[in-house]
Amino acid sequence: MIQPDSRPPAFINLSKELEAALIEIGGALPAWDMAGSFLADATLKRYQAQMESVPLVKEVAATLRHALTGEGGGYAVLRLGNLAKALGTDDDRFLRLATAFAAEVAVPFSPFPRWPLWKDIGVKVDKDPGKSSGIGYNAFHMDLVNATRPPDYTTLLCVRPDPLGGGPSILSDPHAAVARLSENSRALLAKSAYHYGTFFDLHGVGEEYKPFPILDGSDPGEGFVRFTAKMLERSELGQAHADAARELAEELVRGQVSFMLQPGDYLIVNQRRFLHGREALRSGQETVPVADRRLLLQMFLRAPTGAGSAA
Repeated sequence: MIQPDSRPPAFINLSKELEAALIEIGGALPAWDMAGSFLADATLKRYQAQMESVPLVKEVAATLRHALTGEGGGYAVLRLGNLAKALGTDDDRFLRLATAFAAEVAVPFSPFPRWPLWKDIGVKVDKDPGKSSGIGYNAFHMDLVNATRPPDYTTLLCVRPDPLGGGPSILSDPHAAVARLSENSRALLAKSAYHYGTFFDLHGVGEEYKPFPILDGSDPGEGFVRFTAKMLERSELGQAHADAARELAEELVRGQVSFMLQPGDYLIVNQRRFLHGREALRSGQETVPVADRRLLLQMFLRAPTGAGSAA
């Protein structure tokens, strides 16, 4: 009934029967309430109860969790395109359904009090091209790299791909990349010599971590590889530490996978397993009406205590 591809990326397709059942319950899911930065417990339980009323959801949820945390896994793409067409991506019913799916994995939350649970990532032609809403190459990174408790999962829901055909998503296994480095480079990456970005008005992600090590000595899949390629250009690093980080960046590119998100595709990334980014959008974005440009919605997840969340 579930038809995941046998090759990465782990696309998870829903059966027609399951899609029909989910469309039916789409209108029954209530608007979510928040308790501080996190989805309220009452909302979480209501969503889980509604999803459990559809027998086939249990199988999908198990497949999804295995893709994210099983051996060799770390990311998955739920193909919700037919649900998006039926419910409409500008309709809260579809977002509630996507939120309910996310809640099968971990607890949805927003570390940014000034933004909603789902944050728009559109296209701004006048913004720094390397930013998530820019038009250029968005190099490999983990989100909230400078927090002591980064989100365990980052998720991206595709509303519209680039109409000009650019901007495929890229992912890479940083642990595999680190394993290809020299012992000297790994030793440098384990030093608390790195820093990047600001830390202001953030909730649910601990405290600012500055400086931080890229490698924390944890086993692969357990600890974060605290890396963002942007720190190579925007942080003052000693030459040796910068060279080690640059070597890691090259290995990440060498081991990357790439794919284009389609409308309704929901990418979930385990930040302990994979780093993510995006290839540049196609030139000519200024000719595309703002309402037609690429649009993703981002939400973060915190793993339940004892299921891989930082202490």
